[in-house]
Amino acid sequence: MGAIALVTDSTADIPRAERERLRIGMVPLKVHFGGEEYLDNVDLQPADFYEKLQSFPGLPKSSQPSPADFLAEFERQMADGKEVLSIHLSSALSGTYQSALLAKSMLEDESKVTVIDSKSASMGYGMLVIRAAEMAEQGASMDEIVAEIARIKSSTKLYFLVDTLEYLHKGGRIGRASALFGSLLNIKPILTIDDEGYVNALDKARGQKRAFARIVELLDADFAGKPVDLNVVVTPGKTEMAEELIALLKERFQIRRYMQSEIGPVIGTHAGPGTVGIFMGPAV
Repeated sequence: MGAIALVTDSTADIPRAERERLRIGMVPLKVHFGGEEYLDNVDLQPADFYEKLQSFPGLPKSSQPSPADFLAEFERQMADGKEVLSIHLSSALSGTYQSALLAKSMLEDESKVTVIDSKSASMGYGMLVIRAAEMAEQGASMDEIVAEIARIKSSTKLYFLVDTLEYLHKGGRIGRASALFGSLLNIKPILTIDDEGYVNALDKARGQKRAFARIVELLDADFAGKPVDLNVVVTPGKTEMAEELIALLKERFQIRRYMQSEIGPVIGTHAGPGTVGIFMGPAV
């Protein structure tokens, strides 16, 4: 067992079994359906969230953990003398990272906690957390882990497809006219997260098959002939949307490590049902 503990938040979408295997601490964000409040991936699981979403007339809201939430987790992890590496959802998308920083400032010895803004979302940084936890178990130093995280992040590509533009509209990402126009013409935006941690439309295609082909083409430009690690996140109950794309990727690329997980309630609040995310990087 290493001397460094990993902490993240619920939007990393790391499967529970994987979190438990690597003893990764997780601080949940909150999801609000009107007056009802739930802890993301704790007392509201992905399948239950999407079921509630179908009958809810508005758009659920999400909120970040408090500094006190992080402080309690940091102190729990530090109880046996460990340092803490805390990696979180892009600060451009949430105040979660700032809450973690405030919690660090409340500690008697701030040097024992390192907080990183992933500038990513979902398994785009969940895969970084997993790799960091594996390195920590192997006895790597904080400097070695932080350097490896930066290396993997700089070489990883991530693309999202959404089933409908309606949730992007509701969340203020696009105007109503664009959402209606895109839906009528079956336009599928190919989304990514830029270097500053913001969601951007990278490209678009008419129809799902063309969007899948375009994603394969984009990934091929970076990873053709190279061994890669692949992480896929999908909406629970909507795996058929992703199956064709996953099959294309497995056929085209030399995948050394593959993990599939579910898109949790907070990410689902902003992306909507029927979303699939692809995260590919060089094999580690």
